[in-house]
Amino acid sequence: MQRICLFPGTFDPVTLGHTDIINRALPLFDRIVVGIGVNSSKSPMFSAEQRMQWFQEIYKDEPKVESVTFEGLTVDYCKTIGAKFILRGIRFVSDFEYEKSIADANRTMDKDIETVFLTGEPKYTSVASTIVRDILKNGGNASPFLPEAVIASLHH
Repeated sequence: MQRICLFPGTFDPVTLGHTDIINRALPLFDRIVVGIGVNSSKSPMFSAEQRMQWFQEIYKDEPKVESVTFEGLTVDYCKTIGAKFILRGIRFVSDFEYEKSIADANRTMDKDIETVFLTGEPKYTSVASTIVRDILKNGGNASPFLPEAVIASLHH
């Protein structure tokens, strides 16, 4: 049986923190599905299609990684794709408390789906999409926080 994992998030935009978690999860799973959550109550800075394209470009030479968009509950989407694992990145203790409460709720809804936490590399702990969006909105240089594919698309 394939070890399929869903890495859900908004990824608005994709940061080096996100790719760090994916890269370190590669040896753990046979397939990593990056699930870009579409939430009608949020108005993202970048379209879901743009965020998917970034992951496709970044991982064009890595067949184990694919990107999709999904709506609804994460555990329901896991069932749709046959994922038994949810991947989440942790930067700080506060992230863990929040993520653990979500993992507990997911486990209550489906005891067969396990959440796996990876801690981010220390050099990426300050990288949050919210901060990067602020930098971009105010005309600053966010490139130290972004993968090359994202930087290239912002200059168009």
